[in-house]
Amino acid sequence: MDSIILRILMDGDSYGYEISKEISDRTREKFQIKEATLYAVFQRLEKKGFIKSYYGDRSHGGKRKYYTITARGKMYLDEMTEEWQEIKEIMAIFLEESAN
Repeated sequence: MDSIILRILMDGDSYGYEISKEISDRTREKFQIKEATLYAVFQRLEKKGFIKSYYGDRSHGGKRKYYTITARGKMYLDEMTEEWQEIKEIMAIFLEESAN
């Protein structure tokens, strides 16, 4: 989940609902994240220094809390992307073997 949120934030700052909608849209609604889970991930990422939050201008009655990825978050995302690529390659080997 961390990597997904960090990847979305690479495209620009965003707020909770927008990130949740982006995840749902990109996965054609195959994956949806509950609000409580999303905000728990935000807290964890912010505590680790991978993201920062700030309040934007008032919109439709309230201030939105936006999230932005930090340099540390970008480095972490790069590391996780490499790990996922390796796992994907290993899984492909085993899945290919089971298909034969």
